[in-house]
Amino acid sequence: MDKINLLVLVTVISLFISLFLAFFLFTFKAKHKISNTLFAIFLIITAIDVSDPLINLSVNGPSNLGMLKNTIAFLQIPVFYLYVLSVCYSDFKLKLKHIIHLLPFLIVNLILLPRFYTVDVASKIDFILNRQNMVELQFNHILFHIQIVVYFAAVFILLRKAKKLYLENYAGTNIDSYYWLFQFTSVLTILYLIVIVKNIFKFSEYPHISEWIKIGILIFQMFITCWYLYKALNNPGLFRNIDSKLKLVSDLILEEKKGGQTMEKEGSNEELFKLQQYMVDEKPFLNPALTIQDVSGAIRIPVRNLSVLINHTLDQHFYDFVNTYRINEAMDILKDDTKNKVTILEILYEVGFNSKSSFNTAFKKHTGTTPTSYRKLLKNSDL
Repeated sequence: MDKINLLVLVTVISLFISLFLAFFLFTFKAKHKISNTLFAIFLIITAIDVSDPLINLSVNGPSNLGMLKNTIAFLQIPVFYLYVLSVCYSDFKLKLKHIIHLLPFLIVNLILLPRFYTVDVASKIDFILNRQNMVELQFNHILFHIQIVVYFAAVFILLRKAKKLYLENYAGTNIDSYYWLFQFTSVLTILYLIVIVKNIFKFSEYPHISEWIKIGILIFQMFITCWYLYKALNNPGLFRNIDSKLKLVSDLILEEKKGGQTMEKEGSNEELFKLQQYMVDEKPFLNPALTIQDVSGAIRIPVRNLSVLINHTLDQHFYDFVNTYRINEAMDILKDDTKNKVTILEILYEVGFNSKSSFNTAFKKHTGTTPTSYRKLLKNSDL
């Protein structure tokens, strides 16, 4: 099979997978519909971007529609950024201010107006044949590469902040979604770095290398799309969000310092005793979806004070603070001879976890060993 046929075949398969998943996301009834819609749009834009081999079979010569199709790549990463934003924050809504993400796409098309969009076919052909010397195309490629760096940096910063906010305010196992989003973004970053390499060869003396890299990109993209589909179908509850109005404790402390306010030590001690007593007596940690707002309402300490108390005074994330009680409860069960037939899976659900991986990670962090190994050690010590 020659290079052209292979490229067409891979393109067809890639388009089918992307459009099928996009259709699924558009029609799937989910609580957070906007996230699914944004990712579906991302897939459609990606499908349009990689459809060159098929379009070249049916269209002879350059056209305005063909150039517009090429520039639509400037919408890919902005849409992905908005998707991540929608996954991270439950109250995310598309607003008028988000139109700013269209600017790169609009700028590149405005630049192409004088010497491509508004000229005859012969001039268009000459423009493409001399593309290596065309300032407009060089500018567009530089802008595209800058866009890649800026947006992916913004996504990683966003994920870092969202993860920290989650740890400071929630104690569920949905932290896994941020780990997965980080992995997914990292893989996409690698893909776009390969795209940059492809573009470098495209404008070099070795354009044929660019074509082979393009085949590799299409195959890589298929695997990424299938990975996303597999993850989404097997973990329908993975993508749950946090409130964007929440503030990091470091920001709360900074606000207090600027306002000349400090928490009184005596008041902090009283609140700390109240919190610890509540955790021991009421065992709210058994609720797998426990949030700092739940605890705040129960013991009547403002969320702001409670957040500073746990995350700053105790120097623990709320997530770790709650998991400490869950692990202690699990250890008590494991030590109980009357419950030696209770499985590890049953224990993790009983103490407030709903993920085996999260339970094992928290248990090992707290005790230095796994739940299974801990149970064996207890049995051996009794012999």
